[in-house]
Amino acid sequence: MVLAVVGTDIHPFDRLTGWLASWWRAPVRLVIQYGHGRAPDLPGATAFLDHDALQSAMAGAALVVSHGGPATITEARRNGLLPIVVPRDPAHGEHVDNHQQLFARRLGEAGLVRLCESEADLVEALDAGLADPALFRLADDAQAQSARAAAVSRVGQIIEDLVETRPAGRRRWRPW
Repeated sequence: MVLAVVGTDIHPFDRLTGWLASWWRAPVRLVIQYGHGRAPDLPGATAFLDHDALQSAMAGAALVVSHGGPATITEARRNGLLPIVVPRDPAHGEHVDNHQQLFARRLGEAGLVRLCESEADLVEALDAGLADPALFRLADDAQAQSARAAAVSRVGQIIEDLVETRPAGRRRWRPW
């Protein structure tokens, strides 16, 4: 399954949904959240996905195509997928400024997303991902797990330090 998500911004992103409609062919299952744009004539097209439906779709996707929104990119990566990102372009009325382009380019340069700024780039990425889905799977190596554990431990220590330095007379917060 290919999941495509344009987010919830009020600006339509018909350029991306049009590219996907031109590319799509059976038997590829395409789930596309098209937001405030025109409904594409595609099976699996829905204006919005609630949180649970989005999480379920992410978990079952082989590939995720995303606008340049940080939350969607983060969710794809959290699900072990390298997102294919097509940033919204204000020149096409898709957003108020170019922050998605700047953000997505920076992530693309760092190898954190597969940046696609043209229809040809998108088609190439999708075809490559269908031919070899492992290209868009993130390795969950021991070093990354260790770094995450260290970060969680550090945040816990910061919270403990803040609680211990509370002003006199204030009760200690207990989670039970």
